[in-house]
Amino acid sequence: MEPIPFIDIRESDHSAIACAHTERGKKLIAASARAFGIVSRALSHVLLPVGDWHARGWLERNDNPYRHEIAASTSALGVKGVHALNLCYEWGCTSGAYNEGENVTLARVLDWPFPALGECMVVAHQRGTAGDFYNITWPGMAGVFNAMAPGRFAAALNQAPMRRHRMDIVTDWARNRFQMYKQHALPPAHLLRKVFEEAASYEEAKHLLATQPIALPVIFILSGTKAGEGCVIERLEDSYAIREMGGKDSACAANHFETHLNGVGHGWLPRALESHGRAKHGQCLDSSAFGEDFHWFKPPIANRLSRLAFTADAGKGTLHLIGTDGERRVTEVFTIK
Repeated sequence: MEPIPFIDIRESDHSAIACAHTERGKKLIAASARAFGIVSRALSHVLLPVGDWHARGWLERNDNPYRHEIAASTSALGVKGVHALNLCYEWGCTSGAYNEGENVTLARVLDWPFPALGECMVVAHQRGTAGDFYNITWPGMAGVFNAMAPGRFAAALNQAPMRRHRMDIVTDWARNRFQMYKQHALPPAHLLRKVFEEAASYEEAKHLLATQPIALPVIFILSGTKAGEGCVIERLEDSYAIREMGGKDSACAANHFETHLNGVGHGWLPRALESHGRAKHGQCLDSSAFGEDFHWFKPPIANRLSRLAFTADAGKGTLHLIGTDGERRVTEVFTIK
């Protein structure tokens, strides 16, 4: 098993990752084109350039603060699909904040149908106006999907359930994408990066993640530096609901809404595999099992789409991470102590 690379980009922008790990970025794009077999590989020659064109136009029209980094990463990698991948949100995840003595731990499993994500990960040491943070990311990806800021907070995002429109699933999906392209706010991963760059505390991060407009629904999971500082933030484009951990053992989320947001509109379809079962299992995890052995990474939260698993304690400034290909580990354990 290979180690997960570490890169310090505190004095440069995010495109430095693509420059330093070009082969990993190319491998990720190529694997994404093969995600759904021979059909997707054949269609990728048409769909990736078209997807890039739409994504680049949307980023420029909305004056996205990270669009220049994405363009620089595209140049560094020299392949089609980087812009499109930055606006792709087709995944499922299981995440939770867990009280552990006087501390709180964020545990996270990311599920995505795209292969090679586990092998192509990079941990980037980044800096914003509020301080440093460690971003678990991929070459060419400008947003933050999971990260830890020592002394401040740790956070991850889960895909929200699919908004229904009383149509078939394919038409609902297409309509949701069309609605997203009409939005002018940041995509969820870009908002999460902005929060890691600018929020000085758990409470400030929670406020920004709950109240800042976003381009499409999402679920954020946030943990602070002491027991009780943990929550799940369910988001629509301009509204939110928060499930606080408080005095409970945990606050967990998969890919369905559990608040009043589930009753908004014509209903919501949970994402990925066994969303309710994964959330229930996450609530039963024993925080004492978190550590470098990853004994807690097992079905149903470990499944054929799993690509990474990690735990982070922002109070202690620690992080443990593995890349996976389904339930199989494909990297050494990456540790920050």
